[in-house]
Amino acid sequence: MAELHRAARKHGVASADVRHAMEHALVVADSDEDPNKVLYLGPDRAGNLLEVIAIARVNEVDLVIHAMRMRPAYEPLLRGMGDVDD
Repeated sequence: MAELHRAARKHGVASADVRHAMEHALVVADSDEDPNKVLYLGPDRAGNLLEVIAIARVNEVDLVIHAMRMRPAYEPLLRGMGDVDD
């Protein structure tokens, strides 16, 4: 489903947890800044919410470049309120 770049492991999130969050994402959103980047907000295997950013690649599996516990700035997306506060 996805390949994990070494940068995605920076915050110590297990590969299985990243894949679980992507497969069970509550929010999947395209980036306004880069149309090839996709944000996934979903639970790890223990139910903790993660933020995962992947690069969509044509004819290849997506490349995950970022994975960590979800920051509060993403909560509006979970509530369907639209944009993220920076």
